[in-house]
Amino acid sequence: MRGKCIEEFEVGQVDESRARTVTETDVVTFSWVSGDVNPMHTDAVHSAKSPVGQRIAHGALGLSIATGLSASLGYLEGSAVAALGVDEWRFLKPILFNDTIHLRATVVSTRPTSKPDRGVLVRRMELVNQHGDIVQSGLMTTMVLTRAGRDAVLSQS
Repeated sequence: MRGKCIEEFEVGQVDESRARTVTETDVVTFSWVSGDVNPMHTDAVHSAKSPVGQRIAHGALGLSIATGLSASLGYLEGSAVAALGVDEWRFLKPILFNDTIHLRATVVSTRPTSKPDRGVLVRRMELVNQHGDIVQSGLMTTMVLTRAGRDAVLSQS
């Protein structure tokens, strides 16, 4: 199991993901999958007249990319039990087509639960563009195995 147990996370720990460029294909595909065909995402003529002056990625697409970039860090691989919530998520700046973004994840808190095999991890997630601007930010809470929980899972393998 590659992932860390709850006891292995330190409050204040900061990890940064690889970067990813948001493409027109990403936005078109997300429009189709989500059903959100707002012209700010899908109509170049309409969006050119907007305050932003161009098409932008969906806010929810940014949030989805944040979860994927989080997974790419690898430290919850096999040790995450469940996503518990996304709180205080803010869309601070638009994500433009061809922006290259990465995730900065900072551990805010860790705590055991009443069950000895799991704990709760809270991280501040910040999507950062190629200019160093935070474009989205919020808290993600995840249930994570404890060492005892990991050992129980491994003994069943």
